[in-house]
Order: sequence, then C-alpha cells, then structure tokens
Amino acid sequence: MSLAVWQALSNFKGDSSLKTYVLRVAHNKAVTHVAYQVKQPKSESYCETDMPLPSPQTTAEHRIVKQDEVKQLLAAVRQLPLQPRQIITMSMEGLSYQEIAEVCGITASNVGAIINRAKKTLLEQMHHDG
Repeated sequence: MSLAVWQALSNFKGDSSLKTYVLRVAHNKAVTHVAYQVKQPKSESYCETDMPLPSPQTTAEHRIVKQDEVKQLLAAVRQLPLQPRQIITMSMEGLSYQEIAEVCGITASNVGAIINRAKKTLLEQMHHDG
C-alpha cells in the first residue's frame, strides 16, 4: 500500500487535498487486492483491527462483553457488500462524507444514503445475533 501511494504521488495534480488523493490511491489498491484475494482459497484467521487496550478500572467481565461486541460488529461489517463495507469502515475511521465521496468517486449524499442503509443493516444483524 505504501509503495502504491509513493509511486502515485508524482501524479498528484492538486485537484483535491493530499489526504483525499492518498486515500483514493489506497482505496483503489485495496479494491485490486480484494479482487485478487477473492480468487484465492479462504482463510479463517483474519482480523481488521486491534482490540483496544483495557482500562485498569474495567472488570474482566466488562472487557469480555466489550470484546464480544466488537467481534460481533466486525463480523456484521464483514458481511456487508464491498462498497457499503468500505464506506462504513472509512466513516468509522472518522472521514467526512465529502472525503469518503472523493475517495469512492460518488456524491456525498450517496455516501450518506449508503451509510444509513449500512447502519440499519448492522443494527438488524447485531440485534438478530444478540
């Protein structure tokens, strides 16, 4: 990913913010990677995020419940179709609708609609599993 961004920097024309350009390059590289990986044998050992460090004040039972909730959320996110999964992940990382729109090549209002549908789907999935 870093190499792809490094190689693409010479093509940056300043039409958008550097952050958005880098995210678009990374997004396109990820899409290419996913398309390749779909053709490969599946592996069950996959983790998209590190678990947050527990606070010393939390009880072991509370940490276990939180870890289980995070696992359920990640499992539900993984079940989303590719575009909503990418968009909801970028939203969870704190990107604005406009930044997500520029990365994905869609409108900000479309991003909002996709996020709202994805949230509804995730809530239904979490409620169904819980």
